[in-house]
Amino acid sequence: MIVFRDPDEIPADFGPSAVAIGKFDGVHAGHRAVIARLNERAAASGARAAAVTFDRNPLAILRPDRCPENVVTVERKLELLGELGLDATLVLTFDEELAAKSAEDFVVDILVGALQVSTVLVGEDFRFGSGGAGTPALLRELGPRHGFDVEVVDEVYLPGSSRRVSSTWIRELLIEGDVSGASRVLGRNPDVRGVVVHGLKRGRELGFPTANLSPIVDAFVPADGVYAGWLVDHDTGIRHPSAISVGTNPTFDDVLERQVEAHVLGETGLDLYGHDVTVEFVERLRGMVAFEGMEKLAEQMADDVTVAARVLADEA
Repeated sequence: MIVFRDPDEIPADFGPSAVAIGKFDGVHAGHRAVIARLNERAAASGARAAAVTFDRNPLAILRPDRCPENVVTVERKLELLGELGLDATLVLTFDEELAAKSAEDFVVDILVGALQVSTVLVGEDFRFGSGGAGTPALLRELGPRHGFDVEVVDEVYLPGSSRRVSSTWIRELLIEGDVSGASRVLGRNPDVRGVVVHGLKRGRELGFPTANLSPIVDAFVPADGVYAGWLVDHDTGIRHPSAISVGTNPTFDDVLERQVEAHVLGETGLDLYGHDVTVEFVERLRGMVAFEGMEKLAEQMADDVTVAARVLADEA
């Protein structure tokens, strides 16, 4: 997938293109349905399939007091979009200048001028342009004038649910620690990516060494607690079954920042320091609690490992 960071980077002979526009935060099941439909439309017409998205949530500029935390970073979003068969994604810098651009200028300059759009796909509630004046109705009005058609993609609902799939729902589930619920809405396991760094090595002292992720990770971290999941080592390509801890280790009360750490099941001598890893969350086992000493904590960790192994055996 080609990534353009500015409309001026798009070659003059890029189009025609079928384009889906949106924030695509999390690249969840609803987004995946839009991209799947986009690919169908592009293939049927011989056009390129392209997504248009933003380098931040527009609310960060328009209403910073109401702007939620992103489910994933821009780079992770692009990685996920790149797995869906798109030809290209245009990442627009959402600043005051873009916020002030009229909806019609957005269509003429970016969709028509840069991408030579033949089909536009949007959700019913998508808004764009200054003051949010751009709507699906306006796109339909402008389409015949500029040579493109418009398809409004139906919202996606999980089987048995009356709530539409959304990034807001995913954030709520992750805040509750419901990673299995979040995985259904996302269409994949929620995960975070970072570099393994040195920690206090308490896990090793207890017989359960852990790979501690750097404080800077690339996605929304779920609630404090213990989880069953996977550690994917990008340096080796190996996916390890793991028991994962998120929190500040209240038993010792000396960890100042929330940490994500993973104990690889059945491994005590694995050296992962400096490795680039992704931690995938499958199921929450329990909340984070303080124990009366290391012996009680070690007993609980042994039980966590047993339960995690059983959960992951069922998933495999």
